[in-house]
Order: sequence, then C-alpha cells, then structure tokens
Amino acid sequence: MAQIPVAPFVRGHTDMKFLLQFFTWWNGQTLGTRFFTWRFGKRVGEDELGNIYYEGPLSSYGLPKRWVVYSGYAEASAIPPGWHGWMHHRTDTPPSREKYEAREWEKSHQLNLTGTPMAYRPKGSLATGGERDRVTGDYDAWTPRS
Repeated sequence: MAQIPVAPFVRGHTDMKFLLQFFTWWNGQTLGTRFFTWRFGKRVGEDELGNIYYEGPLSSYGLPKRWVVYSGYAEASAIPPGWHGWMHHRTDTPPSREKYEAREWEKSHQLNLTGTPMAYRPKGSLATGGERDRVTGDYDAWTPRS
C-alpha cells in the first residue's frame, strides 16, 4: 500500500509538526482537533497507513462522533474500506476489534493523483492536446438564438 507523502522538512521534526497544526489543516490534525481529541477522544484503533481513529461523545443526531487523525496529509481516500464503514456508522464494530478481510474485488489504496502530472487525462483533454472525437448521432449542440 502506498504511504501518503509528508513534506521532507516535516519528517522527524516534532516541533515543525506542532507548528504546522497552527497554520495548516492538511497535515495530520489542527490544534483544535488535537485539543478535542485529548479532551474527549477514545482511541479505537490504527490502520496499516498509520491513521489513528477515535470515538467521542454523542453528536446532535444521537450517534457517537468518529474521526481520524491522518499520519500524513489529510487525504480522505486514504481510509481503508473497513474503517470507512465504521467512520460512517455502517457498522458499530471497528476493524481493530474484529478480523476484517478485504473482498477479492476491493483494490488497495491509490493516492488521489488529481492535480499532479500523473492524473488521468482522457483523449482530447486540454492537458494532453489532440482532439476529441466529434459527437455523432442525435446530439445537437446548443447555440444562442437558434
């Protein structure tokens, strides 16, 4: 499984990680999340990527609050399927308390490549150049005053 990248100047520097909590929301947790987790959070488990999952007091709709502190960048697609189900109250038992096995059709995590040079660019997209096939059939493009 791919590990979520952490900026090189942050790895191993706990002082820098702490400072980033004041100014960024995408590097692990914010200062507010750290305080809320310290005050109310009960650690439920950790996934293979190092993300840590917590459960807290009841929300306004009567279910316990659940949240994750990411090990690197806050990337929602980095939550494995078993933990995703628990986070969204699809199950009450977290994967850390049962033997969760991924189904054969489940794919392993792949980083979200949107906005990077490795992002998917279909034929005819502006980023790859070239031209898209002309539309045929019963489609008529809208033109003003026609």
